[in-house]
Amino acid sequence: MLTGTQTRRADFPGLLTAEGQPWHYLDTAATAQKPQAVIDATMRAMGADYATVHRGVYARSADMTLAFEAARRKVAEFIGGAENEVVFTRGATEAINLVAHSWGGSQLRAGDRILLSTLEHHANIVPWQMLRERVGIEIDVCPLTADGCIDLDAAERMLTPRHKLVALAHVSNVLGSVLHVEHAAALAHAVGARLLVDGCQAVPRLPVDVAAMGADFYVFSAHKLYGPTGVGALWARGEILAAMPPWHGGGAMIDRVTFERTTYAPPPARFEAGTPAIAEVIGLAAAIDYVQAIGLDAIGAHERALATQTRDELRRLNAVTLFGPDESAGIVSFALNGVHPHDLGTILDEEGVAIRAGHHCAQPLMDHLGVAATARASFGIYSDESDIAALLRGIERTRRIFG
Repeated sequence: MLTGTQTRRADFPGLLTAEGQPWHYLDTAATAQKPQAVIDATMRAMGADYATVHRGVYARSADMTLAFEAARRKVAEFIGGAENEVVFTRGATEAINLVAHSWGGSQLRAGDRILLSTLEHHANIVPWQMLRERVGIEIDVCPLTADGCIDLDAAERMLTPRHKLVALAHVSNVLGSVLHVEHAAALAHAVGARLLVDGCQAVPRLPVDVAAMGADFYVFSAHKLYGPTGVGALWARGEILAAMPPWHGGGAMIDRVTFERTTYAPPPARFEAGTPAIAEVIGLAAAIDYVQAIGLDAIGAHERALATQTRDELRRLNAVTLFGPDESAGIVSFALNGVHPHDLGTILDEEGVAIRAGHHCAQPLMDHLGVAATARASFGIYSDESDIAALLRGIERTRRIFG
């Protein structure tokens, strides 16, 4: 467990109700609460420090541009990439769409194949289906192991030279299962395919080194990393990014514009048309500072311990079905026998406990599990044993209500 958890909880103003009572927030996998340091940095960027970036010749604009590009450098260092390989996007969803539209639209042809997995988030399924409709690619789906991990042995059997991309989640947003990225990269590269990794659930709780892992694309969203909504990042290997055409047109992504012809800026500016999310990028940098001060190894161990304790407690009830591996990255999905997850979520809310109830933007995985929805408790830096106790009290009340 993290030391000084109560102090960490105090860093997050969102963890109190309107009446000043503790709020047991167990929906961090959907979006993380924000520490005061991130709120303050974002507010300063929107207030006293605010100016545009990359355009103004006045001092405050120059200062903001330096801060904005320093944030890009911080993101690159955080995930082990180079500064010119980081593109700011509205989030992981936009980052995947960028790759599908730009790289996929220019590099893939009818008959080429992409390998996904059963547990992918809709954001790593739908863009490839849209590309299939435009280009005529084929999509294959890698199955899962019995405990809910991506079956890389099956992936090895499925992959052929016709596969041009493997796109997989680093950590499942439903099951908490963790992908062995290095192994996946080796399998993809063995047949000449690229590897895209959805890192949304990984970067808040696992050290990431994209170069060492062998990934070709890596995406994540700031709001799951204790940062603001509306901003995220795409990392791609420099030579891949340099060969990709722009996907949005407008200011900032150009070199020279005439009515006859436009030439484009080099990456990453080529993919950042228009005025960027300035304050949000500054907030993302503050969020990275915050988690690095604690340490991702410590955060991951803290969340895994809470997830293990939660699983152990739920098993004792003899009225719960658990999904996913025993060793999960701070995420526990379950079903309470005879109770719809939405009903459970509603009663828990009355008890001051917030969980996620639904298909978690992973309907193919729900089909695989044989359920329409699950209840999901997901932990963060600020979580502690009081949250588990409140969850269990709420479940017991729910069982009494439903007999």
